[in-house]
Amino acid sequence: MTNKVVQVAPLADGRLHVTLEDGRTGEFDAKPFMQSDFFSALKSAEYFNQVGLFFSGVGWPGGQDLGPDTIEAFLSVTESVSA
Repeated sequence: MTNKVVQVAPLADGRLHVTLEDGRTGEFDAKPFMQSDFFSALKSAEYFNQVGLFFSGVGWPGGQDLGPDTIEAFLSVTESVSA
């Protein structure tokens, strides 16, 4: 079962604050993805800050997106809600 992203907010230095459907919250470092041509526009802080929810993951107006599996795999969890 996919763990959906339910909240996202941009942070400084190419990081995102993310909350997953299961209640885990943490930081996702998008900088490694910015090395590819497809994600290079995210190097602009102004553009990066336009991040929003896209289907079950996150995305930007130009079509760049990261799925929930990628977010979950690389999420540095800072808070977890016990079920």
